[in-house]
Amino acid sequence: MGVDTSKIALALAEHRCILVGEFRLSSGLVSPYYIDLREVPSYPGLFDLMTDAYVSTLSELKIPFDRIAGIATAGIPLAALVAYKLRKPFLYVRKEERAHGTQRLVEGEVKAGDTVMLLDDVVTTGGNLLRGIRALRGRRAKVGHALVLVDREQGAKENLEAAGVKLISVSTSSGVIGHLYSKGVISREDYKRVVDYIRGVERA
Repeated sequence: MGVDTSKIALALAEHRCILVGEFRLSSGLVSPYYIDLREVPSYPGLFDLMTDAYVSTLSELKIPFDRIAGIATAGIPLAALVAYKLRKPFLYVRKEERAHGTQRLVEGEVKAGDTVMLLDDVVTTGGNLLRGIRALRGRRAKVGHALVLVDREQGAKENLEAAGVKLISVSTSSGVIGHLYSKGVISREDYKRVVDYIRGVERA
């Protein structure tokens, strides 16, 4: 049946997980909009809707994989619930190695030769996903795909492709903003400002 991206966009806006204004991203870029999925697990209905979108996307694509790995921090609860719904083993990639104990960067069981589906919330340039790819490959796992809810269309797809990984997104920033404008959630002025920003980044 496919994922209802309009419903997802409206749910994100309702819970203020997408905002229009001026925001500095983790990549250092300044953006006229911000998507933050860290609050999603605080709302069970929203959490279920978002993770169902990941599950539906993976089920439709029929990509074989052994395990699901989440990226710290926002990707961890999302990946954990997606893995549970798909009955797949879950692991996650830390932001940095533990300074004590096993000093691992990857937490959870992963065996040499395992195919891992990497999962995160939102991707901009792909830096966090690339860190996860290196960490998993360092454990001799295979990583050929990464899945996110929203691709901000700012270079991640190309950067991951250069690393031999295909980026899959449930939706894009253009798609989300388009839905919000068509439903009257944001003004034409805000819509144009965000779309011009996205297109400007694409031309850079």
